[in-house]
Amino acid sequence: MRKNLYLIVMLAAIVGCKDGKSKKNEAHGTKDSVVVEHEAHQELYGNWVGEFVVDEKTLQEGDGLPITDYSPKINLTIKKITDKGRVFGQNVVKGNLRSFVGKLEENGSDFRLLLDEPGDNKSDGRFEIKLNHDTLIGSWTAYDPGVKIKKRSFKLLKKQFAYNPNLMLKNQDEENGTLVDWINEKRKEETDVDGDSTYTYVIQYYRSASPAVFTVNASKQKLTEKDLKNLKKLDLEIIRNTIFARHGYAFTKPSIRQFFEPVDWYVPISKDVNADLSPLEKDNIALLTRFEKYATDNYDTFGR
Repeated sequence: MRKNLYLIVMLAAIVGCKDGKSKKNEAHGTKDSVVVEHEAHQELYGNWVGEFVVDEKTLQEGDGLPITDYSPKINLTIKKITDKGRVFGQNVVKGNLRSFVGKLEENGSDFRLLLDEPGDNKSDGRFEIKLNHDTLIGSWTAYDPGVKIKKRSFKLLKKQFAYNPNLMLKNQDEENGTLVDWINEKRKEETDVDGDSTYTYVIQYYRSASPAVFTVNASKQKLTEKDLKNLKKLDLEIIRNTIFARHGYAFTKPSIRQFFEPVDWYVPISKDVNADLSPLEKDNIALLTRFEKYATDNYDTFGR
C-alpha cells in the first residue's frame, strides 16, 4: 500500500513538471510570436511644406471661393514609418493640428501614401500622395461630403525646422511697399454728385504696417518704451507675433496668418511654444502687449 502511494506521488510530480514545462514553452512561444516592426524609409521623416489649394471643380455652384483660406500653408509631418508600411504623423493647416495614420505602398521605386485623419472632426479627411523626386504631390478629400471645401491639392517640399532668433520678415508686397491687413477692413460710403446725378459707392480702407516690422527684432534686442511709443498697433502685433513664428507657432487667426504663411522660413509645428521662449522674448512680449492696448492705426486705401 505504501509502495503504491509512493508511485502515485511520483507520477503526479512527473506529470506536473511536464505540464509546467509545456506551459512555459507555450508562453515562450507566444512571446516569440510577437511581430516586431522596425523603422523604414527614414529619409521621408520630417516636415513637408507647401500650399493647400482648393480644388475648384468640387465646389457647388454658387458657393464661391474662400477669400482668406484659398491656399493656406500646410505642414505635413511624417514621424514614423515601419517596415510593414505603417505610417504615423500629423499635419498643421490654418493653425489646426491633426494626427494621421496610414500606409505606404511600394512598387519598385514608386511610393504611394494613404493617410487618414481621425475622423472625429468635421474637417477631417484622407490624403493620397505620391513621391515625385523630392516632392510629395497629392490631394486631400474630406470624409464629410456636406462640407463646403471637399477637396484640396498640394505639392510639398521637405523643410527642416530650426529656431533662429535672426529670422526677420521681408516685404512680400511689392505693389504697396508695406504689409497690409487685408482681413480687418473698414468700409465707408461715399457720395459724388455729377450734374443732376448722384452716385453712391463704398470705399474699403485697410491698416498698414510701418518699416519697423522689418527692422525691430524682439527675439534679440531688449525693447524699451522709447522703441515702441511711436509705432502703430499693427506694428506691435506683427513684431510680437514674429517671436512666436520663429518658434514654429501654428497661428489660428487668418488676420495673423496672412503675414507669416507667405514667408519661406515659417514652418508651423506647435500650438504651444511658451516653454521655448527666452526670458528676453517673454519680457518683450509683455511690453508689446501692454502698448498694443493703447496704440491706434491709420486706415488707407490700397489696391489688390
